[in-house]
Amino acid sequence: MSEDTLIDYPCDFPIKIMGQADAQFSDTLLAVVQRHAPDFDAATMECRPSRSGNYLSLTCTIRAVSREQLDNLYRELSGHPLVKVVL
Repeated sequence: MSEDTLIDYPCDFPIKIMGQADAQFSDTLLAVVQRHAPDFDAATMECRPSRSGNYLSLTCTIRAVSREQLDNLYRELSGHPLVKVVL
């Protein structure tokens, strides 16, 4: 394990993406995730609507190989216009 991180790579790493419910939300953000984690299996993506149905939450558990990979993925997701929050 590197001294500058608490994560031991490679590892399974869940990412939660939340945003306004939109017809293209899941497909668009799946493409972003797969750009950074090409081996991510779309069938494992969990999608949950909010109680009111106005928002969607996606959980993608990727196989993270480096901090750089995670930083780049978080940066692109956080800057996406459909995304409100990335955890």
